[in-house]
Amino acid sequence: MKSRIHFAWQCRLSELGHRTGVSLHSHTSHSKETLDFIPRITSHFALLREALRIYEARYRRIHGRELDYTSAWWTPPLGPREALLVERGQIEEAGLNALVSISDHDNIEAPLLLRVLSEGGEVPISTEWTVPYRGVFLHVGFHNLPRRRAAERMAELSRFTANPQEKELEGLLEWLAEIPETLVVLNHPYWDEKGVGQERHNQVVETFLFRYRRYIHALELNGLRPWSENRQTMGLASARRIPLISGGDRHGSEPNALINLSHGRSFDEFVAEVREDGYSVVAVMPQYREPLTLRVILAIGDVMRDNDSHTHGWRKWSDRVFYQREGGEAESLSAIWARSKEPTLVKQFVAISRLMEHRRVKAGLRQLFPPVQEFS
Repeated sequence: MKSRIHFAWQCRLSELGHRTGVSLHSHTSHSKETLDFIPRITSHFALLREALRIYEARYRRIHGRELDYTSAWWTPPLGPREALLVERGQIEEAGLNALVSISDHDNIEAPLLLRVLSEGGEVPISTEWTVPYRGVFLHVGFHNLPRRRAAERMAELSRFTANPQEKELEGLLEWLAEIPETLVVLNHPYWDEKGVGQERHNQVVETFLFRYRRYIHALELNGLRPWSENRQTMGLASARRIPLISGGDRHGSEPNALINLSHGRSFDEFVAEVREDGYSVVAVMPQYREPLTLRVILAIGDVMRDNDSHTHGWRKWSDRVFYQREGGEAESLSAIWARSKEPTLVKQFVAISRLMEHRRVKAGLRQLFPPVQEFS
């Protein structure tokens, strides 16, 4: 096992002896993302925090229940082609050939669309699979699924997510891992997405790896998780003798903050380096040094920005945010607000998110939020 980490601000990536940069794990407008980030972000701003408290109390009074942020979702601002160009651009600017694997949540729509374009013909078919497992959510990246049966395999994965039966999990993982050209990655293993408590989450991760280690080819260092958490992943990889791999987890317009370096000319050759040789070189890009909270806020600003040239014609940011009504039907916020008034809280949130685009505001926020911990 030969996993190494390089920091892009300490050396030129093109001088390290690799021909290729590999962008793994990024999202497009084909991903659904819940709005549960809103309470976390507003906690940093007193005005928004108080406004949200009032709005939640009003919602409770009118509807007799808590406001459920998971019943609404947003989609990332970049379409498949735009996402591909952003990721390729960063790697090519570093003087390397680019391979890009886009892995939206629980679907393969973006890579299938890209593969009909001249510039996307070699894009691997990939996804980030949501795995409900013993009370937590785990996320497994499948990169480079075979074209002929990709839709069939995705359908089986989606069926499990909708109705998880643990007895079926090993068969599914074995079914995917047996494909020599496919890379299976446990993404951000220490992220307690479900909020069950870090200790409980970690126990489940240990159990998962104990049972299914033979089907996992790498553990992910994640570009949107704290360095302290990534260090934990390094320790887990060392203890389990699993290669480390990068995963940028891009949701906005900022390119992946972690990428891989490879000697391979194709994605198949890159997969072989990791699977057969245990060889993986992760490059930490300069944007990872920015305070994580600031990066998340700026990504939210990307989401809240209107875009006249949006891939799906969703020009307004509110065209890309959806709410599921009690009957099960989904509507965009634009459609809902066509019948009612846009809430003042939302207007305030949008105004603040757009302020973040100004250089002086960014500079001030860098002082407000803690920087990334020292790298080691």
